[in-house]
Amino acid sequence: MNILEKISSVSSRSQSAAKTAAAPGKTPKPKGGFQFEFGPSRKDILNFTNQLAVMLRAGISLQDALESIGSQMEKQKFRAIVMDLKQQIEAGKSFSQALGSHPEVFNNLYINMVAAAEISGSMSSMLQRLAEYLDQEAETRGQVISAMVYPIIIGVMAVTCVTFLLTFVLPRFLLVFEGKEHLLPTPTKLIMALSSGIRGYWFIIFPALGGLMWGFWYLTRKTQAGKQWWDRTKLRIPLLKTLCRSLYITRSMHTMGVLTNAGVPILDTISITAQITGNSLYEQMWKGVFEEVREGKKIASSLGRYTLMPGNVVQMIQSGEESGTLGDVLDDISQFYARELRTVIKTVTSMIEPLMIVVMGVLVGFIAMSIILPIFKMSSVVTSG
Repeated sequence: MNILEKISSVSSRSQSAAKTAAAPGKTPKPKGGFQFEFGPSRKDILNFTNQLAVMLRAGISLQDALESIGSQMEKQKFRAIVMDLKQQIEAGKSFSQALGSHPEVFNNLYINMVAAAEISGSMSSMLQRLAEYLDQEAETRGQVISAMVYPIIIGVMAVTCVTFLLTFVLPRFLLVFEGKEHLLPTPTKLIMALSSGIRGYWFIIFPALGGLMWGFWYLTRKTQAGKQWWDRTKLRIPLLKTLCRSLYITRSMHTMGVLTNAGVPILDTISITAQITGNSLYEQMWKGVFEEVREGKKIASSLGRYTLMPGNVVQMIQSGEESGTLGDVLDDISQFYARELRTVIKTVTSMIEPLMIVVMGVLVGFIAMSIILPIFKMSSVVTSG
């Protein structure tokens, strides 16, 4: 069986296993009382891959390495999965076939790279390459999350501060103007109406806001139309579109480069790349490229029909196809856009910080002005009287 047949067989097994992965008896349950824990995280899978690569490089057999790693794991769910991998290998299955029975933990990229390593006999080096890939993906994800943490914190503080002023401070301060509402300036009347609305209908407003946030999450995560709308919107917002574009190109090129250099067939490489882009528009683009490449076209000529991929990237891919160095070219492109992504994150963060501070200052300043204006107006009335 050649590498294409083997990888295609493993991929089909991993997809069909998704329906039976939770079957009774598949994974041993932890002993003892009630326990609740999440499944293996990205960090858990990265640590598992690193440890397995080191132990195989040291000459330890795969079964012994899995048993040793599994016995030291703290998470019961992941320990049961690793022990199940060992049992399947001892029963005669290959490592990639065993991984394919747990598609909720090991994705197609992971399984296909292991299948390629089984053919080439370079399991330890392939696992090390996998670990480096997972590590870089985690780093990229962490950079994007860190860029969004500060604006979210400032936004929450602004909403909390404004709500506190409107519901606790302002009502007590405006008691002095009771009975003189007709003399108050328009900004003060607006603030008083807003404060009265929040205090009188908070039991409707806050659940409604929570429902809107949940509805937005459900629309953009669970519905195809909503997901496509949000993915398209992210590529149109001025600051966000540059960050997202660099992220999607980096992820696509990095994945393709790793799989190509690992010896995974190009059609499987493109199919896996479509699954991990993180954007439905890029996913549709790669699926279109997949169909055209399957018909005999080149990757570069297929990508050239889409505006999502920059022209210089398409040209570099074309030169890589013509020279037979596509894997190296894809690695170079991913490294370039990884550097650009870090630069974009710094730029976006540096622009968002003062913008959020200005917005917060305007809100608090408007409330302060609404309180001060009636004082000046009342004092002018007293002076003129």
